[in-house]
Amino acid sequence: MRLLLIEDDPMIGESMLEALRGERYAVDWVRDGVAAELSMRQDIYDLLILDLGLPGRQGMDVLRRLRAQGGQTPVLIVTARDATASRVEGLDAGADDYLVKPFDLDELLARIRAVLRRRGGHHHSLVTHGALSVNLAAHEATFNGVALHLSSREFALLRALLDVPGSVVSKAQLEEKIYGWGEEIESNTIDVYIHHLRKKLGSEFIKNVRGVGYKLASLT
Repeated sequence: MRLLLIEDDPMIGESMLEALRGERYAVDWVRDGVAAELSMRQDIYDLLILDLGLPGRQGMDVLRRLRAQGGQTPVLIVTARDATASRVEGLDAGADDYLVKPFDLDELLARIRAVLRRRGGHHHSLVTHGALSVNLAAHEATFNGVALHLSSREFALLRALLDVPGSVVSKAQLEEKIYGWGEEIESNTIDVYIHHLRKKLGSEFIKNVRGVGYKLASLT
């Protein structure tokens, strides 16, 4: 999962960035509304975490432009504006959730998981695919009832495939999901992680569609 953090306060931004990366999200951080809109043009993010009081362009304007242009990326507003009118305005403008500062980081992470579950069609934190069960909240996985020991990248890659279990995901798309700006990516990195996952899940659990990418094996 790749997130765009849009927050101008350096102390808040640093703490959020650390917490999000600790939960195995790939995170890019921008500090003003103009930079946010430029970053959003790439259309690679699973979630936007949006402050409202931004320099350059206000967060509410960023949100309205995104929705007016047809952008469907989930948006979690995180702001100090606690008035009911501001909450109503943000949700009516197209935000998926609204969190008021100061907040507990555990609540932030729970709200992120809830928004991503809703957009992914999941109603619970537990996602299954055949003998595989993945607890998105606890970052735990089992296969045939046995706990899997997954690295952060392996977990992120598996989650990316689980989000679209019937579809092929290209190597470039997988890289975008699990790496943020400035992180070095070797040319065979995805292949290596796929190899590690196959050793834990069986060689046929993840299919290679030659020249296109990877997908989870059909359950039928």
